Amino acid sequence: MKTIPTIQLERLILRPFSLEDAKEVQELASDKYIAETTLYIPHPYEDGMAEKWIETHSDNFNEDRLLELAIVHKEEKYVIGAISMGCNKKFDHGELAYWIGRKYKNNGYCTEAAKGIVRYAFGEMKLNRVFARHLGKNSASGAVMKKLGMKHEGVLRQHVKKWGEYEDLVHYGLLKDEFN
Repeated sequence: MKTIPTIQLERLILRPFSLEDAKEVQELASDKYIAETTLYIPHPYEDGMAEKWIETHSDNFNEDRLLELAIVHKEEKYVIGAISMGCNKKFDHGELAYWIGRKYKNNGYCTEAAKGIVRYAFGEMKLNRVFARHLGKNSASGAVMKKLGMKHEGVLRQHVKKWGEYEDLVHYGLLKDEFN
């Protein structure tokens, strides 16, 4: 069993989730806004979902599939959101994904967390490429990707269906030698 890493940043800590975080996760993820702006978070976010999700993290990490971390305020210790790096070892690439609780938006937390996990992905996970995608209507997520230096790689038009509506997926990518 490998130990899920903790990443220290300027204002944040990216650390493994614990079951004690489940109540905070449910509170943040229950906001309909979070579900509207992400691909996989359901609404309503029901009791027990956070615990079930957290219980998958260790196996996902140990099987080199996914690194999932809590974004935590360094001083105050509260959970702000979640960030992950999917991993495909065969191709040495990973998928960056994140969400931030609505009350913590517009503080630069997402960009700081994303830079931290991307640095970890290129350094410790030995990935060559990181990619990310966002729903077409979530331009704030695209802004974070641009701040990381990611390049816009295209739009898959009406590629997914969310709540009965077709949505575009906007793709970004970053190569190891482009990241500074």
